[in-house]
Amino acid sequence: MVARREPTGTGTRERFVHAAMRVLTEQGVAALTVRGVAAAAEASTIGVYSRFGSMAGVLDALYERAFELLQEEFDGLPPETADGTSDVVALALAYRRFALASPARYAFMFERPVPGFDPDPSLRAEALRTTFGKLAGRVERMSGPGADGVSLGYLVWTTMHGLISVELTHNARTPLPGWFIEPTPEAGERIYLSGVTAILAGLRELP
Repeated sequence: MVARREPTGTGTRERFVHAAMRVLTEQGVAALTVRGVAAAAEASTIGVYSRFGSMAGVLDALYERAFELLQEEFDGLPPETADGTSDVVALALAYRRFALASPARYAFMFERPVPGFDPDPSLRAEALRTTFGKLAGRVERMSGPGADGVSLGYLVWTTMHGLISVELTHNARTPLPGWFIEPTPEAGERIYLSGVTAILAGLRELP
């Protein structure tokens, strides 16, 4: 059955962004083309160009939407408690869930899977501010008065990011016999928590 297309140029901007996200998560970055996004939105390529100007415009909008989804993940966390360390760990676990839910989306946000695509600097700064700011705020609160939440938060985030990136890489390959971490989500979460709690303990020892 041939999908019915809308008349040329119809459809909302948000519809194209949702279509682009579906293409990314279901087909990967190779399918992120004007034609691919238009087909997913059941619209014409002219509709894409009229709303975004070029594929770079689509990618910027997709980048922004991906960080909005991460922000929503963080906003869905329970209220902060008297235990600052547990609050940071809760956010770290939410970050891992988000990454594992769609490795393609995570790579699009933090790596360079689309050749030549460099997000608009102001868009990138705002996206990182609203999400990294959540982590930095919790780390600063955990660390106490006078703590540099941005610097300490960066140390925590790079630990989180490194552990997740390696986990995703191994998940995408054939398991290695005898590898020290079993290829299961439970084992991945255990080592991730060990790494995050170790860096948090180390922060408390800093002068």
